[in-house]
Amino acid sequence: MKALQITKYGEIKKGLAIKEVKKPTISSKDILVKVKAAGLNPIDYKLVQGHLKDMVPLDLPCTIGFDVSGVIIEKGKDVSNFEVGDEVYSRVPQEQMGTVAELVAINSELVAKKPSNISFEKASGLPLTGLTAMQALESVGIKKDDRVLIHAGSGGVGSFAIQFAKKKGAIVYTTTSTKNVDWVKALGADRVIDYTKEDYKEVANNLDIVFDTLGDDHTFDAFKIIKKGGRVSTIVGPPDEETAKQMGMKDYELPEKLAKLIKEKSAVYKLTWMQPNARQLNEIKEMVENGDIEPIVDLIYSFEDAVDAYEYLAKGKARGKVIVKI
Repeated sequence: MKALQITKYGEIKKGLAIKEVKKPTISSKDILVKVKAAGLNPIDYKLVQGHLKDMVPLDLPCTIGFDVSGVIIEKGKDVSNFEVGDEVYSRVPQEQMGTVAELVAINSELVAKKPSNISFEKASGLPLTGLTAMQALESVGIKKDDRVLIHAGSGGVGSFAIQFAKKKGAIVYTTTSTKNVDWVKALGADRVIDYTKEDYKEVANNLDIVFDTLGDDHTFDAFKIIKKGGRVSTIVGPPDEETAKQMGMKDYELPEKLAKLIKEKSAVYKLTWMQPNARQLNEIKEMVENGDIEPIVDLIYSFEDAVDAYEYLAKGKARGKVIVKI
């Protein structure tokens, strides 16, 4: 079978290649999925570039990709919740990474049936972004009437987060560029801030929650615009102490600047290190089938053009998800 593999660290074009590889073997709890589509994510190309070598060590060459949708063609003897022929989707665990391929083996406990009313391509773009947005917003207890700022509303995580926050009854502010203002507004945002023309810190203030998807100064500036006792949820900022333990960081202490900001605002601060979760994938399935969530796809590439797809994604201009059709 064919798979897109990371062959060496460095530039995307030089570090990725389609190779002939062995068919995956499945354990008693695994399913073997014939891949129909794979959703691409920034973590993928960051792995190629070597930025995550210390955190996610790889045994090269290895197949790339975490998001998948497809059809079950084999199942292990202990799999009782799925049948051969079922249409499924998943964010695979790190040890089973490799969804930009013709076949992938997945732990069945991390899989859900695909939403019935959307294509394989749209379904493959949901797992990582959907789980990230859900876990990040739920970690800080999002609820009805919360005033929430979601950074980068036109991205994969941001576009899902807007829709999920509105489903929860929140009042949503978001940032985007001029060309995406109307499009992001159509997702349901109550106030779209064009960052090329406005300073979001002057528009959005006294907030209950800031969802930080950008990091750097955005993480620290979040504390300027939350109310006393507000909440900052990040997916790119420094870890909080609880998450640091989960990530295996021993003797970790919050950066002094961050600790001071948390104390001054009596704030809750949480980094989400997204975990695969079949229960939440089933919740996403229901929300999609009920019309509460519309998966956003920017471009679909052929398997043969998968390297070009990653180069496009790395430019940071995608509006929604970039998908490879297998």
